[in-house]
Amino acid sequence: MKTTAPNPRSITVRDVARAADVSKATAARVLGGYGVVSDAIRADVMAAAKTLNYCPNELARSMTTGRSGIIGVVVGDIENPFFSLAVRGITDAAWAAGFNVILANSGERIEVEKAAVRLLVGKRVDGLIVTPSELRDISHLRDIHRSARPLALLDRALPDLDVDTVTADDRGITICILADAGHRKITYVIAVDAEGREYRDLGQIYTSSIRERIDGFLTVCRDAGIERPERYVRLGATSPAETRRITDRLLSGPDRPTAILASDSVIALEIFRVIRQHGLRVPEDISLITFHDADWTSVTTPPITVIDQPDYALGKSVAELLIRRLKGEVRPPEKLILPTAIIERGSVGPPMEGQGRPFP
Repeated sequence: MKTTAPNPRSITVRDVARAADVSKATAARVLGGYGVVSDAIRADVMAAAKTLNYCPNELARSMTTGRSGIIGVVVGDIENPFFSLAVRGITDAAWAAGFNVILANSGERIEVEKAAVRLLVGKRVDGLIVTPSELRDISHLRDIHRSARPLALLDRALPDLDVDTVTADDRGITICILADAGHRKITYVIAVDAEGREYRDLGQIYTSSIRERIDGFLTVCRDAGIERPERYVRLGATSPAETRRITDRLLSGPDRPTAILASDSVIALEIFRVIRQHGLRVPEDISLITFHDADWTSVTTPPITVIDQPDYALGKSVAELLIRRLKGEVRPPEKLILPTAIIERGSVGPPMEGQGRPFP
């Protein structure tokens, strides 16, 4: 009578133990990677598992060992090249240390972030890396911290949460090159949304990294003698359409800015397109700088001056901090700030004659 090969999903630890002629407990120790067994028995169990095409039940393993071997990651926008490269850094560090990664995207919405954290905790991840969408509501992150499950923050610090954090030192660095070139009408276009979309003060901004960048922008502008630089902050560039609308209004006014700073490369691309649509030249008519060295910024005419953020290194560093805790290291929380640099290309020039006066 012909027998049918068993479904690999139906193969259990008991089946492997029987084939290797060992106890179920011994087979479980080998397959689960815990406990002590001889090399000969380990080889027999692994050979039996391969012959039977055994697929481990990860949930059952995590319940037995207390570890899933998985790191949960929640970022703000996976379409943003910054987060894509940071996640690559996380996954590379995780794989090197024997961990897998489950990725979730919050879309910069706090309720989605909370749901993602709940889902990952339900999946019994060993630790979490989160880019918090805002400062006001961090109760879900406090709960993780109190539960003793390791937590680390990527790109955005939370002053009220003492956990491992990795951020970039880009406070005001891009503004200096514009101010040094003679610009006094520098508009900062930002993705963050806010009530009314008119900037009033830092109290409107609930994302720590953006708050620090705006504060740096305002400080450098004041140091350069620019009065009331708050007038030049534009919020609400939350989509390509909104970015185009904001840029069109800026360029259509009687006294347009002489330079624009974009808060990320996705925004900068739309700004660049609108500048071209208005028949303006970069940098002869208007200068442009953006955060993040996206691929497109080096192939335009002219290529765009950027602030080069260590996005891959940010991801790799935060994962390494988390993994050290997952391996039992006990130490005070670390706050790493990685350096950034300007890559000067061809998109910055002096303001046109008569265009350096501030907005009325």
